[in-house]
Amino acid sequence: MLIAAGCSSDSGSDDGKDKGAGASASTSASPSPTVQAAAYKKLPEACGVLSKKTLEDLAPEAKAGKEGSSDDLSTRASCSWSSLDNNGVKGSQFRWLNVSLLRFDSDTTRGPGDKLAKEYYAKQVRDAQSAEGAKGTKVEPLSGTGDEATTVRYDLKKKEGTFKQQTVVVRVENAVVTLDYNGAGLAGDKAPDADDLLKDAQKAAKEAVASVTKANSAGEADSSPSASGSGKPSGKASGKASPSASKPSAAKG
Repeated sequence: MLIAAGCSSDSGSDDGKDKGAGASASTSASPSPTVQAAAYKKLPEACGVLSKKTLEDLAPEAKAGKEGSSDDLSTRASCSWSSLDNNGVKGSQFRWLNVSLLRFDSDTTRGPGDKLAKEYYAKQVRDAQSAEGAKGTKVEPLSGTGDEATTVRYDLKKKEGTFKQQTVVVRVENAVVTLDYNGAGLAGDKAPDADDLLKDAQKAAKEAVASVTKANSAGEADSSPSASGSGKPSGKASGKASPSASKPSAAKG
């Protein structure tokens, strides 16, 4: 009897209560926040972003590129080339070239990938400017390369000679390309012309950016969504070679 009464009481409940319960369920099932998917979903092979001719011009004595370590080459990759033209008692010409690529996925907490890339781009420019021991630092915007680009240049005197450092930082969509190029005259040879080095670095940076864009062209882009990523480049990568072996030790980044 009690059970029957209970059922009878429920079946005659007020319509307003049913609507209230439905509204509560609807509120609890509100949609999750979304973020615009990142434009680029992959990176090219770092040691293949520059043409053979460009490498011959910038690092003529380099035998092969040295790939940096990375736990995920789709978000972080790098490659460096070291060139030493040894002319014996007449001195030597040293060149070092490094290309670092970072790609940021969109993240519902941190924001769209291009915004995260923009923040990292600004940090890379600041780091390049703050190199310890740098002399005559010049920072200039670079047009016609990616969505935004900046060049940072300075001299760094060491016991081996005066190193002419050129850094080009470029953001294109949700990817950042950082190209470092330096040269020095060693063993009494004269220092290379900084303006010539800068022109070569800018040309190479533009070529590297084009490689990133090509890797994500309609015919080659990965179809997997990028909005589910962490918002950070995954993995621990050495974006650049060891300073003691190549880049002037005061440089950061």
